[in-house]
Amino acid sequence: MNESLPLNALAAELRISAGKLVRRMREQSRPGDFTTSQKSVLLRIDRDGPATVSALARAESVRPQSMRMTVAALQTLGALSGSPDPTDGRQTLVSLTPTFRKKLNASRAAKEDWLVQALQHQLTASEQQQLAATLQLIQRLADY
Repeated sequence: MNESLPLNALAAELRISAGKLVRRMREQSRPGDFTTSQKSVLLRIDRDGPATVSALARAESVRPQSMRMTVAALQTLGALSGSPDPTDGRQTLVSLTPTFRKKLNASRAAKEDWLVQALQHQLTASEQQQLAATLQLIQRLADY
C-alpha cells in the first residue's frame, strides 16, 4: 500500500480489507449460526455478564419487546437461561448457558486457529511485528 495515500483512499482500503477479513472469519463459523442481533446480545452478555431484558434493550438500542423476542429465541435454542435478579426479584437476569459457553469458546478457538495459520503462512516475522504495532492504531480507531 502506498504510504502517501490520501485519507479518503486510506479509509476506503481499511474498510474493504477489514470487511474481507471479517467475512473470512465468518467462513470459519458453522452454517445455521445466529442472526446478527442474536450474536450481538450473546457477545454483550459474554463480555458484560448477566443482564435484564430491559438493560439489554437499552444497550442494543432496541425496544424491550424486540429484545424479549430475541432473548426468547436464544432461550429456545439453549444459548441463554434466566434466573431471578438477586437485587430485584421482579426482574430476570439472562446469562449464557454452560453448554453454549463451551460452543462459543470452541467457535472462537476455530476462528483463532484459522487466523494463526493465516498469520504464519501469509506474513513474515517482520510483517507480524508490523501488524502487532498496527493493532494499537486499529483499536484506537474502533474506540473512537
